[in-house]
Amino acid sequence: MSIYEDARNAALEIVEISGIKAGDTLAVGCSTSEVMGERMGTLRSPEVGLEIFNGIMSVLSEKGIYLAAQCCEHLNRAIVTERANAEKKGLEIVSVVPHPHAGGSFATVAFQNLKDPVVVEEIKAEAGIDIGLTLIGMHLKKVAVPVRLKQNTVGKAPVTAARTRPKYIGGERAEYV
Repeated sequence: MSIYEDARNAALEIVEISGIKAGDTLAVGCSTSEVMGERMGTLRSPEVGLEIFNGIMSVLSEKGIYLAAQCCEHLNRAIVTERANAEKKGLEIVSVVPHPHAGGSFATVAFQNLKDPVVVEEIKAEAGIDIGLTLIGMHLKKVAVPVRLKQNTVGKAPVTAARTRPKYIGGERAEYV
């Protein structure tokens, strides 16, 4: 299977399992180095980033779901998303443009290819995919619930995923929906 197909299949699975819908956000962290079988941060590839972006967006675009592309540690794991998503969620936009050496290849490609991209410091997404163990948990709503995907790799990188659910509060007398 190709990297594009791996990414598309992972996106299809998490959308189906998590139940996210139009207007929701999918956080994606991605190490193109890991996808190519190397150690994170050692082999940047905008070409691989574009394959992954296109695979994921082929699913999100048709469903009206926003992408939140996590930048690398050099940008403090900031998020690239559409301006409309940032404004809808009341997020503060920061002034930075990711590039492969500060932001990572995937976030750079997202910034170059989204309709009206902006960078924000944080977001609370309804679900997420982590390609290459980049640690996206900080960008998920509470409570994150791990999801095992059949598509558990993209290229040579391991894939983990999560959905979210509302917190249970109230104790033993509470009833939940």
